[in-house]
Amino acid sequence: MKAREIRKMNREERIKKLGELRNELMEEYGKSSMGGSSPSPGRIKYLRKSIARLLTIMREEGDI
Repeated sequence: MKAREIRKMNREERIKKLGELRNELMEEYGKSSMGGSSPSPGRIKYLRKSIARLLTIMREEGDI
């Protein structure tokens, strides 16, 4: 996700997206811990950065 896209969202959409990203990250961690290879190895890094970006913007705008 790009910061521009996140800034266009309202508070409820950001909270919902944050939950979705966290769930997806946990699924990816689960796959990798079970020894299975993730179809996209860079996906965990992308998810972590997207969550951080989302949280940063939420803090800047006072949503948290």
